[in-house]
Amino acid sequence: MLKAVFFDLDDTLCGYWDASKHGLREAFRRHPVEGRTVDEMVTAWGKAFRKFSPKVKDSDWYETYCREGGVTRTEQMRMTLHEVGVYDESHASRLSDAYGFERDRALKLFDDAQGVLETLKAKYPLGLITNGPADIQRQEIATLGIGHYFDWVFIEGEMGIGKPADVVFERAEQAAEASPSELAFIGNSYAHDVFPAIQRGWKSIWVRRPSDVAPSRSGPEDKPEDAPEPSATISELNELLSLLG
Repeated sequence: MLKAVFFDLDDTLCGYWDASKHGLREAFRRHPVEGRTVDEMVTAWGKAFRKFSPKVKDSDWYETYCREGGVTRTEQMRMTLHEVGVYDESHASRLSDAYGFERDRALKLFDDAQGVLETLKAKYPLGLITNGPADIQRQEIATLGIGHYFDWVFIEGEMGIGKPADVVFERAEQAAEASPSELAFIGNSYAHDVFPAIQRGWKSIWVRRPSDVAPSRSGPEDKPEDAPEPSATISELNELLSLLG
């Protein structure tokens, strides 16, 4: 018997990746870089992202990142411009602001997410565990209008630590007053969501949409060959209704 169900947010309940791609293209369209196409700038941003993002949690940027996502977003835009030989702080700021605005405006729940939350909320207490800056994640929750579904919200930026750290799941257990075997976690990332839940002893449900298995998304979403299997794998949230009742 489950006592509570916890969800990841980005690309589990909402299409963050799609909103991000839209926001980037709109930012580079509205604030073009002379001599460069939108596609070239998106590629340059990807290069900067791969240099900056994987190291941010082990760098001096992390405290700032947790508190205020716009600062590190602007730094990534500054690095993006450097990739194409442009050194203009004001242009980086304009791109960052436009990207943040357009990404948030394009952010939407997956079609089945609200119905699933409505149904499960009638049966279980629900929680949210999401990585990212405190202000950005709170804005996402407000934009999506889903805050009222959750009894507990754990945000990396507010805790100063995020998934897959064991302590994050431990705090959720304490809040729910439940043992690991009485809790379920639903997420799209094997490394950040599924594996730590398995290690902790939770039920784990892995969301694998077509966008999660695309070659461009290889990374923490993928399961290493010899890694343990989740309790269940689903391709859409509606499948939770038969799994969880």
